[in-house]
Amino acid sequence: MQDFVSNQLGQRFIEPQTADLSLAYKDSSATCPLIFVLSVGTDPAADLYKFAEEMKFSKKLTAISLGQGQGPRAEAMMKSAMERGKWVFFQNCHLSPSWMPSLERLIEQIDSDKVHRDFRLWLTSMPSPKFPVSILQNGSKMTVEPPRGIKANLLQSFANFNDDFLDSCSKRNVFKSLLLSLCLFHGVTLERRKFGALGFNIPYEFTTGDLRICISQLKMFLDEYESIPYKVLKYTAGHINYGGRVTDDWDRRCIMNILEGYYSEEVLSPTYVYSESGIYHQLEEDSEHNEYMIYIKSLPINDTPEIFGLHSNANITFAQNETFALLNGLVKLQPKSTGGTGRSMEDVVEETSKSILDKVPGPIDLDSISKKYPVKYEESMNTVLIQEVIRYNRLLRVIRSTLSDLTKALKGLVVMSQELETMSNSLYNNSVPTLWASKAYPSLKPLASWVADLVARMTFIQEWIAEGIPSVFWISGFFFPQAFLTGTLQNFARKAVISIDTITFDFVVKHESASELASRPENGCYIRGLFLEGACWSADQWELAESRPKELYTDFPIIHLVPTENRKVPDTGIYLCPVYKTLTRAGTLSTTGHSTNYVVSIEIPSGKAQRHWIKRGVALLCALNY
Repeated sequence: MQDFVSNQLGQRFIEPQTADLSLAYKDSSATCPLIFVLSVGTDPAADLYKFAEEMKFSKKLTAISLGQGQGPRAEAMMKSAMERGKWVFFQNCHLSPSWMPSLERLIEQIDSDKVHRDFRLWLTSMPSPKFPVSILQNGSKMTVEPPRGIKANLLQSFANFNDDFLDSCSKRNVFKSLLLSLCLFHGVTLERRKFGALGFNIPYEFTTGDLRICISQLKMFLDEYESIPYKVLKYTAGHINYGGRVTDDWDRRCIMNILEGYYSEEVLSPTYVYSESGIYHQLEEDSEHNEYMIYIKSLPINDTPEIFGLHSNANITFAQNETFALLNGLVKLQPKSTGGTGRSMEDVVEETSKSILDKVPGPIDLDSISKKYPVKYEESMNTVLIQEVIRYNRLLRVIRSTLSDLTKALKGLVVMSQELETMSNSLYNNSVPTLWASKAYPSLKPLASWVADLVARMTFIQEWIAEGIPSVFWISGFFFPQAFLTGTLQNFARKAVISIDTITFDFVVKHESASELASRPENGCYIRGLFLEGACWSADQWELAESRPKELYTDFPIIHLVPTENRKVPDTGIYLCPVYKTLTRAGTLSTTGHSTNYVVSIEIPSGKAQRHWIKRGVALLCALNY
């Protein structure tokens, strides 16, 4: 697509462009407002203040952020500016919908003969149905989108600097080097989001405001301290300015590790490279602003995963995410009725309902299980089994009852409620109905795979009931795996007569397959069914290794969880790998105090430093999305 646009229209149409407010200003007038249409993560305020300074209007620019109770103040400000020829800047109009009719009236009442010719009204607003259409029609509109790509981010950052600013710090050369590092770090944290959970578990909305405050602090600390305070710089940037938005502990670990490569002594060397290929590198200490701009413009438009510390397979993940989002949108737009001899939506839904009812087993008899596996002090697994059966029974009852009601509704025997209609659409689109998902375990699978997975989970539970406690547990088959892990620790604590608070797991990756492990270990348990993302397991070296090309997920061997008292976590030779239930990784804190997605962290043998795998976004998953 980029090649086509470049060949047909020219290279500048695919190159990132910086905002030029002077062009918009030339086309405006005192009666024509200038409107910034915002998108998430953008703030044109700094660009406007800079432009006002260039136009010698910095002292004649008054700004106000609209919100509750700010309407009368804004009106007085606008009337005063109209008489005295000032600029007025109303930010976030979408946050004051009740005052929008008043703003529309004020703009309509502007008399071109009486208003000062220097008066300008600048507005910012997110897309909103409450924003007056007449203002949009009569105003000069500019869309403000966040830059895409590291090159565009660096261009936007350095366009706001000049040689005077670069030379304004007492430690001029150090400031230049760390400033480039900081701007590159900002671009990396923003662009990591496009890789989904491989980048960050949660896509945080970092803004240029975070970068601006970090630059101010960098200059201030360099002026105030004799030596370079790297510890202070890392803490303020990683834990406060950027870290203040980070709500996930594993994301915090990731962002602090990334920051290590940008705020360090090595960065000051002119030969320092930020990526293995050397495309992204430090410049000479005495470089001028123009040299920085020339270097930035020479960078590739499309970022390579190496600058993020990710494997080249991450590009596949990014492309898949974009494609799935597009196709899901198309699926929702498809017609619900057919012409000719094709099957109708009702026929497809009825057939799907019957198929699911045939495959999914009925609820399990809880009384017989309670007699066979009674609550015992020395065997917590009995309690775990009963709790799992209760949870699965609740889900199975909902599935069977809702499918029965839907079948009746399709035949006209009962009223088709809104819930049943939504469920019908989900079945037609091969997605899991909300009615079921609310009672089920976290899963990203489409309906057909979800049903097959549910049947496999029920088979695991039924084999446990029929044949006794399994020698190897399928951890992906648990509705609530945290209870199973706590039960394992509880068994050991009661057997050894020690406090459960002092026990943690040691981890041994087993060479044997599930069929070769016929009996349970003396202490702890064997688990299987985990998938590795971001890396692969080397059977030769018996440690973490780089992913093979085009192989996004690999099966992980059986792990022996060994309860150990007062255990210390090794400093080297391992990677502390989080285990998640699904590919999204992000979860919420449930009423049990556990995350709805995070399960446990496992120490995996590794020949490389933890930092390498943290940047790779390596994690173990209980289930995939297919």
